[in-house]
Amino acid sequence: MEPPAGAGLSAAWHTLSTALVPPAALGLAAPRSDAVGPLKDAELRAALEVLRCYDLHSIVEEWFIEVLQTDLQANIAPEFWNCIGQYENTAEEPQCSSLLLDAFCLLKCRLDPYLNSLELLERWTKAGLLLGTGAQMLQEKVYTMFKAILFFSTTKSFQEMIQQFYSRTFRIYMRQWKKGEDGTNECESSMSETEQESDTEEGGGESPLCPGCSSKREQCWCLKAMEQFQQLNDILRRLNLLERVSADAVTTILHRMIEERMEQRCRGEYEHSFLNEFQEWIEKVIGWLSRVFLQDGPLARSSPEASSTLKRWRCHVQRFFYRIYASMRIEELFSIIRDFPESKPAVEDLKFCLERTNQRQQLLSSLKSALEMRLLHPGVNTSDIITLYISAIKALRELDPSMVILEVACEPIRKYLRTREDTVRQIVAGLTGDAEGSGDLANELSKADPVTLENGQESDDDISEPGDWVPDPVDADPGKSSSKRRSSDIISLLVSIYGSKDLFINEYRTLLADRLLHQFNYSAEREIRNVELLKLRFGEAQMHYCEVMLKDMADSRRINANIRDEEEKLPEEERPPFSLVAVILSSEFWPPLKEEKLELPEQVKEAMEAYSKKYEKLKAMRTLNWKYHLGLVSLDVELADRTLSLSVSPVHAAIILHFQTKSTWTLTELSEVLKVPVTSLKRKMTLWLQQGVLREEPQGTFTVIEEEQKDQVEKVVLIDSDEEGDSAMASQADQKEEELQLFWTYIQAMLTNLESLSLERIHSMLKMFVMTGPVVTEIDIQELQGFLQKKVQDQQLICSGGVYRLPKNCN
Repeated sequence: MEPPAGAGLSAAWHTLSTALVPPAALGLAAPRSDAVGPLKDAELRAALEVLRCYDLHSIVEEWFIEVLQTDLQANIAPEFWNCIGQYENTAEEPQCSSLLLDAFCLLKCRLDPYLNSLELLERWTKAGLLLGTGAQMLQEKVYTMFKAILFFSTTKSFQEMIQQFYSRTFRIYMRQWKKGEDGTNECESSMSETEQESDTEEGGGESPLCPGCSSKREQCWCLKAMEQFQQLNDILRRLNLLERVSADAVTTILHRMIEERMEQRCRGEYEHSFLNEFQEWIEKVIGWLSRVFLQDGPLARSSPEASSTLKRWRCHVQRFFYRIYASMRIEELFSIIRDFPESKPAVEDLKFCLERTNQRQQLLSSLKSALEMRLLHPGVNTSDIITLYISAIKALRELDPSMVILEVACEPIRKYLRTREDTVRQIVAGLTGDAEGSGDLANELSKADPVTLENGQESDDDISEPGDWVPDPVDADPGKSSSKRRSSDIISLLVSIYGSKDLFINEYRTLLADRLLHQFNYSAEREIRNVELLKLRFGEAQMHYCEVMLKDMADSRRINANIRDEEEKLPEEERPPFSLVAVILSSEFWPPLKEEKLELPEQVKEAMEAYSKKYEKLKAMRTLNWKYHLGLVSLDVELADRTLSLSVSPVHAAIILHFQTKSTWTLTELSEVLKVPVTSLKRKMTLWLQQGVLREEPQGTFTVIEEEQKDQVEKVVLIDSDEEGDSAMASQADQKEEELQLFWTYIQAMLTNLESLSLERIHSMLKMFVMTGPVVTEIDIQELQGFLQKKVQDQQLICSGGVYRLPKNCN
């Protein structure tokens, strides 16, 4: 076959080119609005065959792309943006939406010929009539060119127009869904704050505005807006520009709506779980997204790409919700811990979200910061810090069973509690139920299967079932046993603050002694129970001294009963003038008692001596050493017009007894008789001044008030708070001083024998010879250094070259 003439080639190219692109794009005079009549496929294929004869069919795709690019840059894009620019100053939202849709309709009209030709070229490529990049590659090139040339950069006003358009349709959609659900409470919760306000006004019949489009009801354009919404989405889907144009606006709207709803519904509410409710609400939001990204209508068929896009958006919305919800709960974690266990639903929600987001480090840093700012400062009581730490243990164990978050986030609490002097006392008081709000610790102590507080470390290899092993999170401390961390309970975590249980044992001994000495009925059932429970925790050897103390109380009750029986057998004239009941202590097993000087009246001392003789008969080879200043005296003060029945301390009783023989005493005279310092005695006198038994006139002179003077102006008497509920035990400072004095005796003996020793050597020898026994007295090397430096300042030691020695004149 002979090739056609040149005129035939020119005609074929003209036929093909004018069919594939608008004539105006080729510089022809025909306007864009004049549609060229559709040619039959046979005619186009015949023209393509002519080109194939000259091997020109291979450049058809390249020519098509080049013409499209030129037309987009020179004509279509400027026309579109000029159209958008004319509408930027439009104030009315309905008009703005209509004009926005018009601009995209114009864009679709200009690009439709190219898209129709693209489909034709794809069919030819699949049929093997063209030589090019392939149908899929050609399509990608065209759509990429649309995005690159038309929307490479967009104006701020265009972005605001798109966002306003989608925001309005979202609100209308959610409003329509609400009406469809017949206004249930669940639907109420799905609206934004603005929608709820509108609904309230609508219910009251006061608002003339439509809650969906915010226009007057007679001018409502909700239906028109949803039609425009569907038309715009269809155009963008046709041009494959849907995600490029609407993705940012849709993302911003969804984020804002989720945040608004979360602030309104969840902020400060910890007693309910919101995950299921939000999941249902998100499904409604996905319904709106499907209107955006999927074709609507009975004949619509969703493409795999569109379904994949919707699935991707679903994942994005859920991930964003989990992240924002977790961030809000992390901000509120301090309050959630404070309100635990009422806030357990919030903890469970946070746990669920943390498993799906990477926010553990955010939680750790936020919680540590909140603890240091709101809890760990001098204005908070130690008991309140301990209470919140206990709540943190419970809440964070629920949040993270591996206990790593608790270990890391609460380390500042543990460090701070070590600096508080009353931490041990508050913990022990909580264990025994003496502290206010101490139910958690007391209940923990009563558990049937307690964690034994041993110093040995458990091994992770001790797990009975290898399949039960769970690895620790990456932020766990590798130097600590996983199984021990997971099995730790509240008491073991509190005791481990100091790393030693001896401090708690000694503090409990002091507390137990105080309680026993303030109970004058010898009832110790509660203390016996506590000691038995503590033995399960700390071991029997550590609690031996406490058992002896309880035995002393039982023995004292029995001895007093025997002595009372003997006294009742005596004739009336031989019986003591008043009843004397003693608490007999084994001095080696009790903590040091407070020491004060007091000279009792002779009749009281005689009664005590008689009691001692009767005791010596019962307990051969043993005698009593009386603590005159400790105890309780029940007495009746008989005055001219009244009788007062009081229970007071021995020093108060001794004071008033002296007023039997003499109605007026000076402070100095009483001090000499009672052997009590004047300053201390003056504080003790305030009790009788307050009871109206004595008056002080002039200063320092006290007189009995036999008859109450009702017409006299009542004076306010300030009582020293230390007088109320005064402890019988020596203070911690006094006990520490006594312990250090014990160390000093050993140090003197060591330096006498060895002449000079370094600080480390002295400390190691003290650990070997002194820091032993059931009640361990410990001193760390820093305390020892401070103690030795004080002795150097007092010229009782010499320090030279890092070693200590005694002065030469020291015996």
